[in-house]
Amino acid sequence: MNKQLFSIIKITSIILITCALCLESWYIYLQLNDGSIPSNLYSALWLASIALISHFIEGLIAAFKADSCDKNPITYGIYTFFVGFVGLWELFNPTSESSSYK
Repeated sequence: MNKQLFSIIKITSIILITCALCLESWYIYLQLNDGSIPSNLYSALWLASIALISHFIEGLIAAFKADSCDKNPITYGIYTFFVGFVGLWELFNPTSESSSYK
């Protein structure tokens, strides 16, 4: 895949996953303090939950595989959690020209 496309996906993914984490944190805070999230944000919250779960699973896969590829499992798992499938692509295709994480 194109290196420029990978960079765009990485930046977009980091921004969206950070927003999803903030939305989930806000929702939990409101639940603990007897508040409620605005009704128009429930669909975004549902989508954020799915994205966080899928990225978490990708991060776990990367963390378990990273050790056999001579990479730090914790840092690579966190990296893959934020960038998504691009991190897995770089891990499973080490000769790929897009591999920027060392």
